[in-house]
Amino acid sequence: MTDLPRYLQLLWGRESEGRRGPKPGRSIREIGAAAVEIADAEGLDAISMKSVAQAVGFTTMSLYRYVDSKDELSSVMVDVAYGPPDLRYAADEDWRRRITRWAREISARRLAHPWTTEARQSAPPLTPNLIGWMESGLEALEGLPLTSQQRLSALLAIDGWGQNHVRQTIQMGLTGPVDPDSPQGAYLQLIGALIDPASFPRLAAAGPEALGDDDEDFFDEEFAYGLGLLLDGIEALVARSDHTS
Repeated sequence: MTDLPRYLQLLWGRESEGRRGPKPGRSIREIGAAAVEIADAEGLDAISMKSVAQAVGFTTMSLYRYVDSKDELSSVMVDVAYGPPDLRYAADEDWRRRITRWAREISARRLAHPWTTEARQSAPPLTPNLIGWMESGLEALEGLPLTSQQRLSALLAIDGWGQNHVRQTIQMGLTGPVDPDSPQGAYLQLIGALIDPASFPRLAAAGPEALGDDDEDFFDEEFAYGLGLLLDGIEALVARSDHTS
């Protein structure tokens, strides 16, 4: 059996009893919280073993008693930033409502810490909070006539799309309502000035329509539309499963 890395032992409370040396003076989550504070204020580029060690009053070498690499440090800080899921599903709540609440809540955690969408992921989730989010997502899909693998794949598709939606909208400034003074409005006006309707008739027709759309919240409305497409696909998969069973 593969030995648990030190940071996972600490996060899961499974530290080896036979470990020698002084007991850690800080918890692994305190270290993660310090890294989160740095990233929130200064971005991911400000994160290093040295900067986080200094934030908790350690030497850089002392930090290696908790994490062996910056990748492990990244896993810890992302886990702390997400926090545990606090969703409770009602027995009579349909699966679309449940998974929509799940997707919105995890996106809210990412919006609160935008750097989480850029943090390096060197392996699938293994930390407690991220595992908790996976469990909560599968609970939201529970009861559907799908295999466990199909539910996991559906959850991966929803989560991957949601993470990319947060990343793209933040990077391109596509948040808030669409109006002529917004980044979206400026883009639509620029592209309208650049494209030739004879060569790009569909884009030329779509621009004014999009600019005239009185979205109250671009991020939220596009989130709802994109997620709805994915859920419609899952619903179609369920219908096919019912038909062939």
